[in-house]
Amino acid sequence: MKLVSRLPQQIFIESQSAIMRVLLLLFLSSFVHVLNVNAADPIHVLVWDERQPRQKEAYDNFLGNEIVSRLKAITNDMEFRSVALDDAEQGLSAGNLEWADVIVWWGHVRQGEIKDDTAQRVLEYIKRGDLDLIALHSAHWARPFVAAMNWRSIEDGRKQFEKIAPGEKITIETVAPPRPQTVPTHGSVLTPAYFSYKTNKNSVTGVVHLPWCCFPDYRADGKPSTITVKLPQHPIAKGLPAKFKVGQTEMYNEPFHVPEPDEVIFEEAWELGERFRSGMVWQIGQGKVFYFRPGHEEFPLFKQAEMIQILSNACHWLGEK
Repeated sequence: MKLVSRLPQQIFIESQSAIMRVLLLLFLSSFVHVLNVNAADPIHVLVWDERQPRQKEAYDNFLGNEIVSRLKAITNDMEFRSVALDDAEQGLSAGNLEWADVIVWWGHVRQGEIKDDTAQRVLEYIKRGDLDLIALHSAHWARPFVAAMNWRSIEDGRKQFEKIAPGEKITIETVAPPRPQTVPTHGSVLTPAYFSYKTNKNSVTGVVHLPWCCFPDYRADGKPSTITVKLPQHPIAKGLPAKFKVGQTEMYNEPFHVPEPDEVIFEEAWELGERFRSGMVWQIGQGKVFYFRPGHEEFPLFKQAEMIQILSNACHWLGEK
């Protein structure tokens, strides 16, 4: 009878012990997770800069180095390499590309000096998901950016042609802009543009007019712009006000001849009425490209807190795999 009377008490004690074991395991699991997070590798950011002399008007130690120093001041979970066009292998050696999670690209007047095979190598890293690209301002003509936009245009065209002619053989041809680094006029056909025609009964040829990667108007007078956050919940917009001014910048005006972006995070406007989609994201294979428009090497806008916050946010979002 005593054994029977003690049975509920024994069950209660055993259940309490089991609960404590479960709680202890949960605590240990959480503790190990915290240790793993804290021990995680930092994000590797490769900052590429053509380092032309006119940058000295606004940046004592070149624009790319300015970005690195200001990012270091607000983050402790990134490592940086600041490289330049005149470095060995144009700063884009296999070692640098293998090391990097994100590449921040500044180029302007020396875009054409990048070798085609180098641009294609960067694109392959992006497509595999081993590297993401942040293209700043005049990098709309950077060869890796153009290569990524061409690739995306062809992929978008392929999907469009397959819808037009399901089940048929698709052959794709491409047409490049008239010559590199020319400016389209207002009223031109927006590129990329897609056309297709019947080759024979069971096949179609799709023609992709590759994107100009440019726009009809620009003005480097340093007049301020206003940036509006279009996607306030996006990680790249974290910590930003709904609207803010850029003190000095060059103006670009739509239409921007690029493939339709997957996300438009920022829109920029000027007092004279010009506007631009100033923060756009594209999926390129397994990787991403983020284009951020504000800039000009003669204006110190990368000393502005909001600009550096956006770059920090973008590096975190893209680099955290």
